[in-house]
Amino acid sequence: MKQNPDPHTLLTHFKHLILPVFGLWLSLLAAPANANCEGCLCPGDPCRLCPLPAVEGAPIKPDEPEICARIREKVPPTSAQPGSNEYFPSLDRSIATCVAEGGDVIRNRRRNEEFPSRAYCKPPVQIPTR
Repeated sequence: MKQNPDPHTLLTHFKHLILPVFGLWLSLLAAPANANCEGCLCPGDPCRLCPLPAVEGAPIKPDEPEICARIREKVPPTSAQPGSNEYFPSLDRSIATCVAEGGDVIRNRRRNEEFPSRAYCKPPVQIPTR
């Protein structure tokens, strides 16, 4: 005659074997989210980016690159909301100015508090001469 498994024993096995395996699996799934940030859109603004277009009332960074000031001179900061008809001409002109000044345009698809703009200008890298 077969004996039915004890429910208490099954619960003990579940707690000691299944839960750690499940926890390890969840940790592996979350690992990419915890990876070190690489690139320019990382905390601390490692590339010293300029938002495109410049926004009225936004504070100017003390260590702002020269290209940001030149873009602001040629394309005045805007108060237009992203997506409005007034926003796009300012965005287009600021992108063109960034490229004309030697910068690279970086599109931001994951906006957050530190990087709220849709596009940024990365200042040109100075190549050391011999």
